[in-house]
Amino acid sequence: MKKRKWAVLLAVSTLVGLLAAGCSDKKAGSGGTDSNESVTFSWLVYDRVEGKVRSDWEIFKEIEKKTGVKANFQVVSQEGLPEKKQIMIATNSVTDFMQVDTQEGREHGPDKVFLNLNDYLDKAPNLKKFYETYPEAKAVATGSDGGIYTVPVIEGDAEGKGFNFIWYARKDILDKHGLKAPTNMDEFYQFLKTLKEKEPNSYPLISNAIVGDTGLYTVFGRAFTGIQGFYNIDPTTDKYAFAPYHKGYKDALVFLNKLYAEKLLDPEYSLLTQAQWEERILTGKSLVTYFWKADLESLTEKARKAGTAGYELDAIPMFAAGDVKNYQYSRPVIGSVGRAISAKVKDKDRAVQFLDYLVSEEGSNYLSLGIEGKTYTMENGKPVYMKEFGTSPFNTLRKDWGVWYDLITLNNAKSREVWERGLSDKSKDINKRYEPFIIPAPKQIVKTEEELELEKSKLNNLNKFLEQRLTEFVTGKTPINDETYQQFIDEAKKLGADDLLNMYNTAYARTYGGK
Repeated sequence: MKKRKWAVLLAVSTLVGLLAAGCSDKKAGSGGTDSNESVTFSWLVYDRVEGKVRSDWEIFKEIEKKTGVKANFQVVSQEGLPEKKQIMIATNSVTDFMQVDTQEGREHGPDKVFLNLNDYLDKAPNLKKFYETYPEAKAVATGSDGGIYTVPVIEGDAEGKGFNFIWYARKDILDKHGLKAPTNMDEFYQFLKTLKEKEPNSYPLISNAIVGDTGLYTVFGRAFTGIQGFYNIDPTTDKYAFAPYHKGYKDALVFLNKLYAEKLLDPEYSLLTQAQWEERILTGKSLVTYFWKADLESLTEKARKAGTAGYELDAIPMFAAGDVKNYQYSRPVIGSVGRAISAKVKDKDRAVQFLDYLVSEEGSNYLSLGIEGKTYTMENGKPVYMKEFGTSPFNTLRKDWGVWYDLITLNNAKSREVWERGLSDKSKDINKRYEPFIIPAPKQIVKTEEELELEKSKLNNLNKFLEQRLTEFVTGKTPINDETYQQFIDEAKKLGADDLLNMYNTAYARTYGGK
């Protein structure tokens, strides 16, 4: 009996050894996992307007075949996502995979909310290579304890050429009245004035927001000062600046107030919803705007289908005041968000190996491109999205395939490169026209806990004050003169404008040596 028992044990031991050997043959280095057992990981996502998150997307069936991992998407609304994420982080009950601000990763990773990826890089060659290739990604993913807690999303190309925004104008109306595109601020004013005379029922200029990348105050603040937003790097000095301190900022307000008073700017500009902005652009109530270049052709198609014959949007050049640098920042290479793993995930090795696969070329291609022959084809050795997806392929890619889907993909730059390769001649021409204006985006800064606390305690209140006071200036509620503008600056200082400016410059110099 003892001999028989030992024989059974030997057979089991041999079988286990063979299974282990078979598992270890999996190509972990190229993205595969080292276990044949299936595992399911929860993953926080939200439904996009292009299409809801689906459990049967084919790319995830393929990924499951390659990795043995099934994604169990936990879906919330886009509106409810921030609160849900905050509650999960505060209660340390995050899903196995979730996307967070890299700042949240740095802040809460050391508190054992997120897994320290640095402990697993010897088993994750693709992640290790990723951080070596993108030092900025490693910098913004690293917590105060030296741990690495996120895989930042790639947004732009390393050359700093890709960009997002252009000035739109109704080309059919410009042609009808023989108008030429403006090249400076004075010409832009006359341009709007003539449009108002020729199209009296319109408010020529409209914006979809007052702040943010396409916001009215952002766009004209940059045109008059060279500073993008309230706080940003001044490309002429490589230091952070507070735009309202610049001598040209008051000029920007005077200019906008003139547009508002002469009904060249939509009088409801500060209250418009996205839907209202679009309706006014499509119906000719407004004729000029600054927006995402990706939407130009789809908006044109939408207007024509709605019955506006001959409707055509085209880009006009960027412009700036006087000797102000006329530019637009490229897309940042490293985004401000990244994928994190819960520190409480049951199978930590498998979770890291899965993330390592998603960063690999094969895994990244599934998330960013889809499946060859179904979502993209190869032309001259390079991928191009299927022609039948039209000028806005991201709609079909997201809805039907889960490709290029926010909180899921890790490389938006790869998707954008392929999309732009298949652009129409018109869109390619717009890109070429805007190339001279594009400069590389500033790198992110890494703030200490004290700096984060300073930002949290002051920035939100300061931003609210700025938005309110600027609106009062532009709409004429508060007159613009030396006295009122100095009062505005003094109040901004009381709210922490100088403290924040000093903090940003200190953090920037510490993170990148001031470069």
